Amino acid sequence: MQQIPKEMFQPAIADSREAEKISKPSLSFWKDVFIRFRKNKLAMFGLVLLILLVFMAIFGPHMTKYDYATNDLMNTNQPPSSKHWFGTDELGRDIFARTWYGARVSLFIGLSAALIDLFIGVLWGGIAGYRGGKTDEVMMRIADVLYGVPYLLLVILLMVILGQGLGTMILAMTITGWINMARIVRGQVLQLKNQEYVLAAQTLGASTSRIMFKHLIPNAMGSILVTMTLSVPTAIFTEAFLSYLGLGVPQPLASWGTMASDGVQALQYYPWRLFFPATFICLTIFAFNVVGDGLRDALDPRLRK
Repeated sequence: MQQIPKEMFQPAIADSREAEKISKPSLSFWKDVFIRFRKNKLAMFGLVLLILLVFMAIFGPHMTKYDYATNDLMNTNQPPSSKHWFGTDELGRDIFARTWYGARVSLFIGLSAALIDLFIGVLWGGIAGYRGGKTDEVMMRIADVLYGVPYLLLVILLMVILGQGLGTMILAMTITGWINMARIVRGQVLQLKNQEYVLAAQTLGASTSRIMFKHLIPNAMGSILVTMTLSVPTAIFTEAFLSYLGLGVPQPLASWGTMASDGVQALQYYPWRLFFPATFICLTIFAFNVVGDGLRDALDPRLRK
């Protein structure tokens, strides 16, 4: 048999830069998600836009000397100017101050409704999915019955019965708003509860609550975050719709919905009164939807390298 000469064997030359890359520790799941999310330019734009909107909601009312609720009947319906940057409304109130105070109210309603939906939906869906059997069947039939009630009709009915107010509005939105979250969490738990690490925890005698909150819910957190992110703009839009019907937050509180409702009535002669609240409603809904879509793409296993 022909022997291979030693001259044909060359030692591999190690590239120090490549060796450094190889020696780096593997990325954590969430760091990997953030890197892929950061590559999505539209999602990053949405995130920056959200940060700016939250910043202005916190500090915007302090950037002007005018109060959101102070009437100035000598300066009603003034167009945007160096004195009133966004103009004034029919009572002479500064629209710039009201816009950013209204941002606080609208964002508070959206985030509060989303957090309550998160809490109820995770518990309901998690218990139904983990217990299975009759428990799952009964719990999900209850959810199906509630889901069959028209959402907006139920919200309007509760607002009429209970009266206007922030608490009433949030309660009305969350009566059935948690069902979508519950369905998603249940589906995730049904897939995860037969995994080896869950079966091992059961064998070792771990309690149901420990298995739920230590093993199942954390591994479903990706879908939960995406669903929550997409539920915030739904609540903000619902608040605007209720305000258009005259069921928004009571005066003298301001929200983007109440301002848009007032602006529609004056659109022909004072268009700036509708322009600013409507623009920021659209921007906020756009930003949350873009961020939610970006998170969903970043968490999609088909896109992982």
